[in-house]
Amino acid sequence: MPWNDPSGDRLRLWLNMSREVFYDERRIAIIPTAFCYPGTGEHGDLPPRPECAPLWHPQLRAQMPNLQLTLLVGSYAQAYYLGKRAKKTLGATVQAWQEYLPEFFPLPHPSPRNQRWFKLNPWFEQDVLPALRQRVDALW
Repeated sequence: MPWNDPSGDRLRLWLNMSREVFYDERRIAIIPTAFCYPGTGEHGDLPPRPECAPLWHPQLRAQMPNLQLTLLVGSYAQAYYLGKRAKKTLGATVQAWQEYLPEFFPLPHPSPRNQRWFKLNPWFEQDVLPALRQRVDALW
C-alpha cells in the first residue's frame, strides 16, 4: 500500500485528509513514479527506474479523463512532468507552485529524512500548505 508509512502520514496531514479519503479510489489515484521499489542506497532510496513513468503514466492517465489535480511529490515526479519548466532546485519549483496550476502542484517529498529541508524552508508550511489545502478542498 503506497504512502502507508510516516511519509504518508505527513502527506495526509498536509492535505488535511483522512486515510479513508486518501485511499478512496473513487476520489484519489495514486501513481508512483515507478512501480517497483528500487532499493536503498547510501543516502536513502535509489532513484526510480527511468523507463517506468514514460511507459506507464500516459496509459494510466488516459484512463482517468476527469483528473483535476496532480500532486508532484518530490523531485523525480517534478522532473518527469515539468521537464524544462522545473526550476533549478526543488525548493524553487515548489515555491513557484502557482505557475503549474491548474494541472500540477509540486511538493517536496514528505519523508522524515527531509526534516532539514523543512526547517530551512519555513515558507513551505506558512505559504504553500494553506494554498494546497484550499486547492484540495475546492475539489470536493
